[in-house]
Amino acid sequence: MEYSTTDIIQLLKQEDKRAISIIYDKYSAALFGIAVKIVESEVLAEDVLQDAFVKIWKNAASFDEKKGTLFTWLLNITRRTALDTRKSAAFRRRQKIQEVDFSVYDHAEWRVEQKPEHIGLQSAVEGLEEKYRRIIDLVYFKGYTQQEVVKHLDIPLGTVKSRVKIGLRELRKLFIESNVTIWIFFWTLLLALSMS
Repeated sequence: MEYSTTDIIQLLKQEDKRAISIIYDKYSAALFGIAVKIVESEVLAEDVLQDAFVKIWKNAASFDEKKGTLFTWLLNITRRTALDTRKSAAFRRRQKIQEVDFSVYDHAEWRVEQKPEHIGLQSAVEGLEEKYRRIIDLVYFKGYTQQEVVKHLDIPLGTVKSRVKIGLRELRKLFIESNVTIWIFFWTLLLALSMS
């Protein structure tokens, strides 16, 4: 049986366990792709996805259709969970160990780069000029605030703000040209920027 988004929301709000299974089948690939992009590890992304699904289940009553779509809500929970993981001390320690490992054993064929291409996100972002793509990557995938971008890239705040504005304008053009349904990314990015 094919469940509509409305059916899924009803099951979720009724605390029907079928809802989680349906959500997993329908959205887990896209959510996993976002988690991998943020934490840069498939193993950690699996943990993030599991934690996100626990949060989804526990917070089902907080979903409000007036504030956004089900997928946007799921994406925001997964993104926040991934950013929390990325900022954790364990993640920072793991990254330091991994940097040492790669400097000793630097074999390109061993590296796996996971991209959330199934929702068209990577191709859209890759279509940007490097200076805009870098800032979008830092703000959206790495969770940097605009002030942190200033320090990280050693450029003025005005430059960061104008590059964000131009980058978003260019992304909007790419979305329209490619007719890709990734407006979710665009609006989530705007939400992230408004919080920084």
